[in-house]
Amino acid sequence: MAGLDYPLYPIFAFLGFVVALIPLPWHLQAWNSGTCYYMIWAALSCLNQFINSIVWHNNAINWAPIWCDVSIRIMLGASVGIPAASLCINRRLYNIAKTHAVALTDEGKRRAVLIDTLICVLLPMTVVALRECTAFIHSTHPTDLFTEYVVQGHRFDIYEDIGCYPFIYNTLPAFFLSDSWPIIIGLVSSVYCGLSLKAFYLRRAQFTHFLKSNKSLSASRYFRLMALAMTDIVCTIPLASFIIWINSAATPVEPWISWENVHYDFSRVGQYPSALWTTNYLLVVAIQLTRWIVVVCAFIFFGFFGFAAEARKNYSIAFWWVARIFGIYPPKPQQHINLTRLNCAPRAPAIHPSAGLLPVYVVKELKPTSSSPLYWEHSQSKKNAIV
Repeated sequence: MAGLDYPLYPIFAFLGFVVALIPLPWHLQAWNSGTCYYMIWAALSCLNQFINSIVWHNNAINWAPIWCDVSIRIMLGASVGIPAASLCINRRLYNIAKTHAVALTDEGKRRAVLIDTLICVLLPMTVVALRECTAFIHSTHPTDLFTEYVVQGHRFDIYEDIGCYPFIYNTLPAFFLSDSWPIIIGLVSSVYCGLSLKAFYLRRAQFTHFLKSNKSLSASRYFRLMALAMTDIVCTIPLASFIIWINSAATPVEPWISWENVHYDFSRVGQYPSALWTTNYLLVVAIQLTRWIVVVCAFIFFGFFGFAAEARKNYSIAFWWVARIFGIYPPKPQQHINLTRLNCAPRAPAIHPSAGLLPVYVVKELKPTSSSPLYWEHSQSKKNAIV
């Protein structure tokens, strides 16, 4: 079983990193901070898993301990950051459904971005900090520091073909400090989602008028955001519950004995070859589900926003920008001919001398004047006739 998803997983992880960031520029222009944080967390997670799957393919050697310290924190942060971004999307959709909400002033936009930043960045950092209660204790040498963790039994694990992986000591505090956050956030998101659907149903006319007057959010984008948020809610709570169950089934829940017992030999790094860790079927399911779910999140987002009209417009702009480098330019738009006028009976064109056409000469009757020679001959002939 080891290596069966190689190179399939690295390819999909890298593609997930790319496609998650493609819609980012126009969502930044629209001040959609919740969707932007969703893209950033999904892309960062895919990139993290891509690097791990490449570096630790067919080996479980501790090549880069500092990278693993960073990598496991990205994994722990993303497990809260992606549901938190979905919460921000649902909160914004609820405010829009009340027709109060997308902030049109610069101050209101900054306030909305600040609130989303607190939810999508500060909350995951706080959760990671709760998992890692840091205490700096000075020893005989002033530079000797060590870090103790609440639910983290030792530094990290390395699984062959997987890479760095956080080790959470499976006790009752781990459930409250580590595993329950996606479920809590998912429940809050579901409340916002239900309220936004109710507000939309009760105030459809005002909602439609609001969307027509708002340039940064169209009806199509609103319903795509709603579909993304509902999909995330449907997936978050069941998957988080399933992971809690599978973690408790794969490794038995240990009693909390003491702080020293949990953090004994904390600096140890567990290294597991694929021949060993793949024998535990539940552990395989838990690890593979954890790494594939971030890739699925990236592709789900791209599926909702990567083929919209605004996306196709930006793809065309980017394509012709690159094509101009190679001397290829877009075709000029053709003039449309009014076919209804071609079916009409032909009529004589109105010709005006000032229209810039060929001059038109009109024969007129000459009236003799006293200053013209014809007038003198005509008067002489009258005199002869009288005589």
